Amino acid sequence: MPEASSSSGTLPGASRPLLDAVPAQPAACGTAPAAPGSATGERIPPGTVSPRRRMRLWRLLPTPTGTPFTFAYAAVLVGTSLFARFADPGVVASALRGSSTDVAHLAHTPVFVLVASALWIAGGITSPFAIGFLFVLTALERRIGGRRTAGVFVLGHTVATLATEVPVGLSVMAGHLPASSLHRLDYGISFGVAASIGALAGLLTPWLRWAVLAVVGGMLAEDLIAFADPMTSWGHLLALASGVGTWPLVRRWRLAPGPSAA
Repeated sequence: MPEASSSSGTLPGASRPLLDAVPAQPAACGTAPAAPGSATGERIPPGTVSPRRRMRLWRLLPTPTGTPFTFAYAAVLVGTSLFARFADPGVVASALRGSSTDVAHLAHTPVFVLVASALWIAGGITSPFAIGFLFVLTALERRIGGRRTAGVFVLGHTVATLATEVPVGLSVMAGHLPASSLHRLDYGISFGVAASIGALAGLLTPWLRWAVLAVVGGMLAEDLIAFADPMTSWGHLLALASGVGTWPLVRRWRLAPGPSAA
């Protein structure tokens, strides 16, 4: 009967080496332990974002399947912003005047101008409200769904617009403001974004909720104190308050956690 080879480290009739029972040491084997976040044990170079972390960062932005309302709305806003930037200035000015939610337009075509005015970004796509739109509405839609997010946005946009323009009309009728105030240019997404911030705050942890409201409310109050455009500044605060008023609803609407959306 042939002898078992001592160099193989295998018992006669056994199929596994004797040293298989000893845990391998990384230093001895020349391998490193699996990096956190890597299910396959693949080594992730230092400074590289793990796939799981990258997925979480990606969820901050709107996607066609995960947040269809925010994604489609953002695409429209990009289109109108490019039009405002590159089209003939006279054509752009005419389009903005026709979309303005001033008293004259609200008295004749209220639904049309309420919709049309929300298709423009005052200040362009680099304005703070444009950036807030992207991240705030994405976060809100992932928590309560697209239709309900649209409802919060429309609520803030409508309430703040009427609350600031109706007093202008009454003041003109009373003779306290000139008739030209009936045609005050008013358009943009800022009222809807402010309401969405207020609503989203109700879904955050308490310390973060009050921190967001304190920072955003402080910035809006500072604009009001500056008195550069008091009607719009009041509208922003009213829209933020209308979003806070939706807390009982948005907490009831909150979606159950599920698989990550694409």
